[in-house]
This record gives sequence, C-alpha cells and structure tokens, in this order.
Amino acid sequence: MYEEHQHRNISGGGARAAVFGISDGLVSNVSLILGMAGAHSSAGAVRLAGVAGLIGGAFSMATGEYVSMRAQSELMERELDVERKAIAADPEDERRELAALYRSRGIEADLADELSVKMMRDPDLALETHAREELGFTPGDTGKPVEAALSSFVMFAIGAFVPLLPWLLTTGTNALWWSVVLGAVASLGVGAALSVFTGRSWLWSATRQLLISGAAATVTYTIGHLVGSG
Repeated sequence: MYEEHQHRNISGGGARAAVFGISDGLVSNVSLILGMAGAHSSAGAVRLAGVAGLIGGAFSMATGEYVSMRAQSELMERELDVERKAIAADPEDERRELAALYRSRGIEADLADELSVKMMRDPDLALETHAREELGFTPGDTGKPVEAALSSFVMFAIGAFVPLLPWLLTTGTNALWWSVVLGAVASLGVGAALSVFTGRSWLWSATRQLLISGAAATVTYTIGHLVGSG
C-alpha cells in the first residue's frame, strides 16, 4: 500500500544552521566554563568567560554562516545567469545538451529528444531543468543567508547559555556540577533532536552528542586544572 510522505525543506539553510548552532554553542561554552573552573578561577571570572564565549561565539557563528551562504548563493546565481544566457543565445545547442544528459541516464534516444524539446519550449522551465540536471539545484534553492545567520546566532546563544546558567545562580562546586549535569542533559536533547533531521536512531545520535561534549569538556577541564595548578 502506498504511503504518502513529505520531505522537509532544508534548502534555505536555517534548519542546518540551527542544529549546528545549538550544538556548537553547547560544546564550546561548556568546555570554556569547565576549563576556567578547572583552573580554580573565581566565580566572577568563570561567569565573565561564559558570557564572553556566548556573545563572541554567537556573533562569530552568525557572521561565518552569513558570509559562507552569501558566497554560495552568489556563486549559484552566477551559474544560473550563465545558463540563462546560453539558453537565450543558442537554444538548440542547449536542447541537444539536455537530450545527451537524458541519454546518459539510460533514457532512449527518441524519448530523450522528445523530453528535451518539451522542456525547452518554456524559458523558465528550460532554465530550471538545466540548473537541476547540470548544476544540481533549482533557481529557488540558492539559500537564505540572513535566515541562516539569525538562526545560527539565536541557537548558539541558547546552547551556550545552558552551562552558564548555574554560574548566574550559584558558585563553586555546586555551579560546576550543575554545569556538568545541564550540559549532559542538553547534549542528549540536542542529539535526539538531530535524529529528527537525519533519520538515524535517536539513542545513537544522543549518545554521540553526549560523548563529543563530554570529551571536549574533559580535555579543557584537565588542561585548565593543570595550568591552574602550575
């Protein structure tokens, strides 16, 4: 029996930026905070480091996401413009090129020629078809840099705030252990949420995220402890 299914629209980049943003915010700030705590820093110094890590990291992630996606969008738009001009200048040559692409994918020659003729009748459809078949994307899927940047900023800040929260409410060992507990719980949650996008087992994804966060936090805490003791 046929079951209707739907695909998520991930071309804009917002979903990807959100997932990476909250994961990076959590891992980087829990590592920074525990590294500072391991060095026996004062609660004020740990808070300052956590706040600086949150603000600086969020702006850095958003800027990097915007610049990379803007460059990608501009490159894709340039390739579309090249294809648009080629279709206008020599439509028959582009039709033969499209027919050749269809034949290379196993379509019989007559049917490939028929399909290419039909596709080339409408300039917009011709551009969409050539972009999809030759470039691997459609004209409407060139990405949304601003959406990706904002999503990355907000989600990084949320992830980075989790291990910082205990240091805003308490100090010392209590704050340290609450950072560890909240960081672990948040890592499991982020990993489980990631499985919704990837289709992988939520348990596997959550465990992987926990191990990555735990390894990073352990290394920075150990280094901080050694440097602080020295």
